[in-house]
Amino acid sequence: MRPVIPTDPERGVARALLACACLPLLVTGALLLVLLLETADLLRGVPPLELLLGAPWPPAGGGRPGLLPLVAGTLLVALAALAVALPAGLLSAVYLSEYAPAAVRRALAPLLALLAAVPTVVYGYFALRFVTPLLQGFVPGLADANALSPGIVAGVMILPMVTALAVDALQGVPRGLREAARALGATRAQAVLRVVLPAAGAGIAAAVFLAAARAVGETMIVAIAAGGQPRLTANPLAPVETLAAYIVHAARGAPPGDLDQQAIFAVGLLLFAGTFGLNLIGNWLRRRGGEAPG
Repeated sequence: MRPVIPTDPERGVARALLACACLPLLVTGALLLVLLLETADLLRGVPPLELLLGAPWPPAGGGRPGLLPLVAGTLLVALAALAVALPAGLLSAVYLSEYAPAAVRRALAPLLALLAAVPTVVYGYFALRFVTPLLQGFVPGLADANALSPGIVAGVMILPMVTALAVDALQGVPRGLREAARALGATRAQAVLRVVLPAAGAGIAAAVFLAAARAVGETMIVAIAAGGQPRLTANPLAPVETLAAYIVHAARGAPPGDLDQQAIFAVGLLLFAGTFGLNLIGNWLRRRGGEAPG
């Protein structure tokens, strides 16, 4: 059988599709190149250890940069978000996958998706104007701007992601494992806890890493409600500054060529590396879970 030779229009379509497929790689490469070049300029005047471990300067303050307090604030907010999203998301996924009738699943899935459709700036003012005053009635010493409130709201924001990924992981477990556990005398809860959840472990771990990447990169919620005060603290009741929120605050007052302007790119490079790494691990775990024998 003779091979089919593509015609000129088909070649044009194939090239256009190839260009579209390569475009995200080119944009990502250009972004990474700009971040590296600008960070290299900053490192000519600031030692790398001082940049990573020093105390940060206020925007347009003319001080010396340091990223460690920004990293600490980012981790504090992200951990608070995961502490909310992971238990609630996993329990929701177990209910939707193992217990909920089909009609209930069809009704709840769009409602969870609505949480992901809310603009993050709305979440930010919700954290500032509603969640923080509410928490101040129960948590003594909670500042008007703090890490706890945006962390909780960010957890609500990433809840649909955790739930959807965990549902996919649970539904990927072969039905035969459930039936074998029930045949051996296990209750439905015992089958879920001892068979289904361990078998879906890779997919659930992927949900953790992908949700962590989303929480680390969150900008508007923390920019509005976290306080914008870079400090090295593990206290979620105090104001903090995150990497993403610092970019928002510093970009408003830093003229081109200023030390603050250069530091924005260093912060962006660190944020890019962190979120890219978490996404890479999460997607690898998700593929590993999808390749589990069934």
